Amino acid sequence: MRFTKSIPNLFTLGNLYCGFLSIGYAATGQYKNAAILILIGMMLDSMDGRVARMLKAESALGKELDSLADIVTFGVAPSFLVYYTYFYQFGLLGFIVAGLFPLFGAYRLARFNVSTKSSMNYFIGVPITAAGGILATLTLFGELIPNIITTVVFTALCFLMVSKLRIPSLKEVPLPKYGTIVTIFLGCALFVIYKGFYGQFPYLIYIATPLYIAYVTYRFVKGKNKKDID
Repeated sequence: MRFTKSIPNLFTLGNLYCGFLSIGYAATGQYKNAAILILIGMMLDSMDGRVARMLKAESALGKELDSLADIVTFGVAPSFLVYYTYFYQFGLLGFIVAGLFPLFGAYRLARFNVSTKSSMNYFIGVPITAAGGILATLTLFGELIPNIITTVVFTALCFLMVSKLRIPSLKEVPLPKYGTIVTIFLGCALFVIYKGFYGQFPYLIYIATPLYIAYVTYRFVKGKNKKDID
């Protein structure tokens, strides 16, 4: 029973470790791998809460651990990735600007954790998970996207995270659960494979992808069967 309650935290720690590995890959010039690890972290982050509710293992510790993992994987890691791929050419100024992203993200996470108002239909400000995933995707397709667009998106995401705009959560959209995330991730993975980076993939991708797809399929089939019974 004690191990069962720890399973969601293992997903969260996996997310955190992906962030750590992403920073390491970015520092050694393996930017594609760094971006993919952030996307893998994004998948793990979307699973830990669901697994916790499924196993009835939700806890205050898990919530705090999730926030700590998010600030590393979707705050610090993307900012390093953007710095090493583009902002580095501006010297100290570029380093300072890149550091703003995790600062805004941390504020957004702290505000969310102490907020007493929550809704299943929308988020207040852009979630740091989505913001980090967008930066990782921009880097993944960096050779096709002008640097000015990356700069504009980076700046916009910083302010959107701490804004009070209501961002639709898309949970009411009639699509299979997690279908959008799976489609985006597989599309990015196939593109990178096509571009010739197959042999340089972190081995973790071969483990995370089938497990995630199996989990999504299970949840979708279970939900469909439940509707049939109702």
